[in-house]
Amino acid sequence: MKNLNYGVIGNCRSAALISEKGSLDWVCLPQFDSSSAFAKILDQEIGGSFEIIPENLLEIKQEYRSKTNILKTRFECVDGVFEVLDFMPRFLTDNKEYYAPPDVIRFFRLVYGKPTFRLKYDPKLDYARNQTENIISEEGFIKSFTTKGNYDSLYLYSSFDNKAILDGEVISLEKNEFCLISYNQKLLEQDIERVYLKLQRTKTYWLNWSEKTKLLPEYNEQVTRSALVLKLLSYQKSGAVLAALTTSLPETIGEVRNWDYRFCWIRDGSMVVKILTQLGHYNVAKRYLKFIMDILPEKNEKIQIMYGINCEKKLTEYELEHLSGYENSKPVRVGNAAYKQKQNDIYGILLDLIHQQFETFENSLEHSEELWTIVRSIVKVVEANWKKPDRGIWEIRGRSLHFTFSKVMCWVAFDRAVKIASLLKRDYYVGKWKVLRHSVKDDILKKAWSREKKAFTQYYGSEDMDASVLLMETYGFIDAKDPKFKSTVLTIQKELEHDGLMYRYKNQDDFGTPKSAFTICSFWMINSLFKIGKKKEAREKFEKLLTYSNHLGLFAEDIDFATKRMLGNFPQAYSHLAIVETALNFSNVNIDDEDNLLDQLTS
Repeated sequence: MKNLNYGVIGNCRSAALISEKGSLDWVCLPQFDSSSAFAKILDQEIGGSFEIIPENLLEIKQEYRSKTNILKTRFECVDGVFEVLDFMPRFLTDNKEYYAPPDVIRFFRLVYGKPTFRLKYDPKLDYARNQTENIISEEGFIKSFTTKGNYDSLYLYSSFDNKAILDGEVISLEKNEFCLISYNQKLLEQDIERVYLKLQRTKTYWLNWSEKTKLLPEYNEQVTRSALVLKLLSYQKSGAVLAALTTSLPETIGEVRNWDYRFCWIRDGSMVVKILTQLGHYNVAKRYLKFIMDILPEKNEKIQIMYGINCEKKLTEYELEHLSGYENSKPVRVGNAAYKQKQNDIYGILLDLIHQQFETFENSLEHSEELWTIVRSIVKVVEANWKKPDRGIWEIRGRSLHFTFSKVMCWVAFDRAVKIASLLKRDYYVGKWKVLRHSVKDDILKKAWSREKKAFTQYYGSEDMDASVLLMETYGFIDAKDPKFKSTVLTIQKELEHDGLMYRYKNQDDFGTPKSAFTICSFWMINSLFKIGKKKEAREKFEKLLTYSNHLGLFAEDIDFATKRMLGNFPQAYSHLAIVETALNFSNVNIDDEDNLLDQLTS
């Protein structure tokens, strides 16, 4: 059984996937949402890859350098041992600017012996739409470029012989060597000393960043790795946060639920930033809020559910019919038509984040006034729309409905607006918005509750369950001790849990009946069980769920119920923020006193 056994490397400009065998199978350059330079993950035959093929292999081991996004693949061979350190450079320069070029560096470190291997360097630019030609330049590098269609090019600098690379000749490793793939032609000579310096400076950057991550009583390894993944999904230039690194990895093998996730959903991004802020990473939040202010320059600007990472508003969806897809799961899509959808839940999630920022930071007067304008603008939108149906958190592409989660998040929008207005001493707005908050809550309690199911259901008048309803407690709509919430949790578990994992929902949608487990929903259930008092069961489920990650502790969007293999886009921001949230919940609730906490931290 295949699994998404990939490591992710990146530098907050782009990112790449390296297989457990050391093959570079996915990267888009110069940035996250550019066309691919290597896409073997989407087509084994024509996608393109950069592979390392040892002559006398015994074993391959792969792990991250501790607390970094530097991936180490160790090749143990009959004739020697070597390690490949894969990374994308990221560090602060002397003038306090980030050096994060569109480069992938593969540092070959000799451990002992004279191991031999071949390199298969096979870039396929522009999603492999047309032929890519490779030539050896007189300037000492390999240039790859498209010969038809959209022009694109790529440069490989290496201490290995260029001809040996392109011809796939046997290479004997007798000292440390390197390969540097760049979207740009380099102005300075690239040698082993310069590359080694980039490796050390990048390592230092990630160690310093990880040092700022809040220390928890337990699960620190999983929390640190998840935080590093979430950081990799943030785009330095604009502050946007991606939902995932990939496009079109299927929710179910052979089916058509394949989407492009290389964009910034307001919901996902806000959730990620809130979690990273709780872990002590404040700069991500500052950049993300700047992104929000950049996409909403006018008071009457309507908020889309998602944007391109450079604030693009039009994300036209089309299919790459020449690619066979991950395990022949077509279509392969670029763009995402969901950007046109109306989803009323995004406003509450965004205002929840803004409220956190006002509570956590001292903002400049100018910054506070800009955020306050956004708050008032959002409240106007929610006031005009909360009674209307929408497409919901799961982006149903059929008819609009009165989804319970969307209504709850409209309540959250008014609730956080009231709290923000109180913090800013804007008493005029407090009273007015309290009335709106009460109206929404009353509406939900009357129309979302099913007497027959003894639970809040997916949408008004429905008898179907939806895992997103579990978040009504997380966002403060209802208390965990409320009998209605306890009953809802148990009903959702009864109807949506299967073999220890959770469906989002089970009722038929535009593409049939869902067949895989949505990873974040399993974490939501664990948190809910923990909060209603089923702590032992919750902890056991959490421990079990963590074992379904890949060999590096990374999670995709979905998990197959039967085989437990990961499916869907990867690595998934939703899944990793949920790991952190669960660990935080366990830490906050399970520690009885400060002495106990101190003992665990120092043991």
